Amino acid sequence: MTRPAAAARLDRASLPLPEDKPADAAPARADRPFRGIALILASTVFLGASDVTAKYLSTSLPSIEIAWIRFLVFALIMVPAMVPGSPLFALRTPRPVLQLMRGVALLSSSLFFISGLRFLPIAEASATGFVSPLFVTALSIIFLAERVGLRRWLATAVGLIGVLIILRPGTSAFHPAAFFPLVSALAWACTLIMTRMMSGRERAATTMTWSSITGVCILSALVPLVWVAPSWHDILFGVFIGIASTAGQWIVVLAFRYADASVLAPFSYTQLLWVSILGFLVFGELPDIWTVTGAIFIVASGLYTAHRERVRRSQLLVMEGEPSPNA
Repeated sequence: MTRPAAAARLDRASLPLPEDKPADAAPARADRPFRGIALILASTVFLGASDVTAKYLSTSLPSIEIAWIRFLVFALIMVPAMVPGSPLFALRTPRPVLQLMRGVALLSSSLFFISGLRFLPIAEASATGFVSPLFVTALSIIFLAERVGLRRWLATAVGLIGVLIILRPGTSAFHPAAFFPLVSALAWACTLIMTRMMSGRERAATTMTWSSITGVCILSALVPLVWVAPSWHDILFGVFIGIASTAGQWIVVLAFRYADASVLAPFSYTQLLWVSILGFLVFGELPDIWTVTGAIFIVASGLYTAHRERVRRSQLLVMEGEPSPNA
């Protein structure tokens, strides 16, 4: 699952620094918003299909085992980038700790989300997971020393109201598993911040390779504790999850090279449409009025936050004497 979100300093932090460039530096970021939007739309199709398949598989396999298959396929896809001397070799990085931390965050996001899918309707879990922009707002204060204005906090409050509408804590409709997509969203927000910190400085292949190795190593230590012998049917679906999620994640990383997160964020919400359609076709699930209403609040909050980030970025560029992209 992916939830691209906005944080103005993330855009600034991702700009390449000459003194910080490795020998095999990533290509410079290019201002091609339409290409970035097309890529993020494509990513939602892959990631939505991966999520729905993971929910289907969760009826027969433990969450850790599903995530292990996913990351194993992920790692196998990235093997050419792990071989020294290969033209695709991508393990060399000046930021190994940051890469490992991103890998742990990505793994956590995937694992908690899959755990929630076992108990929750796919549309409810996905809509709840889209609160990651709200977590980015809070985390940007801690890790990026960013100042957050009143309007962004109000947008965050609106998003949280949407979450409460969906979850309805204190009522019989509340399920404790609803906390899983929330934790997943927090982990994804951490993943996004670290991705943006490295975007333009690290190759996409490097980031993906380190994430795959981190995930498969951690899960390989955990999966014997919950192992259930999978059928060939389960293995095929697991392989599909691995391929679809890897393709989706790769496309997200590439999309950030062509457009700011504030531009991409609104289009990432199309994933809610895909999972709702697939959830109905595969599981016969229709989002209830509470899920739809809460999702509207969350999406509205995310869209306004993206708008504010675009405005703030334009103001920063003007203050630095650079032409505003909105001019």
